Amino acid sequence: MTSPQDEIAPSSTGWRFKAGIGILSLTVLAWLLVPLAAAADVPGPKIAALTGILFISNKILLILAIAVMGKSGFQQLKRSVFGYVSTLAPTEQEVGPARHRVGLVMFCLPLISSFLEPYVDTLWPGLRPNLWQVQALGDAMLVGSFFVLGGNFWDKVRALFIRTARVVNVSAV
Repeated sequence: MTSPQDEIAPSSTGWRFKAGIGILSLTVLAWLLVPLAAAADVPGPKIAALTGILFISNKILLILAIAVMGKSGFQQLKRSVFGYVSTLAPTEQEVGPARHRVGLVMFCLPLISSFLEPYVDTLWPGLRPNLWQVQALGDAMLVGSFFVLGGNFWDKVRALFIRTARVVNVSAV
């Protein structure tokens, strides 16, 4: 017995999926610039600026990779990387209002905090603890939000990049 989630759409193995994997690989490989810059005796403030740019650009590139891959491509990646976890994410059923709110907080909080970090550090030096564990938690929270928000979230994200997309409220129909 197979579900629609188990089937891989033909478009998910094409150029969009490969481009999404390339973007995700770029986010990981870009971090190699930091130790290379340190080895090349680049001044500390420039390395700090590079780190900040990489931190924020990784969030943007993650969303871009998801948009490029599309729903079927990201589900294929999810199945291959996370295995059994993909069965926990609902595909077509609506999530409840509380789960939706929690998912939105999990999605927005890491993005907003990574955007505000440079300003907080400039205005109040030493206020924010500079722990990599907190930053890793933010990344995990962002990825986890995709599972909490459910399968219909991918349609909503994809619609952001389609100029002619329309909002359809199925409960009003």
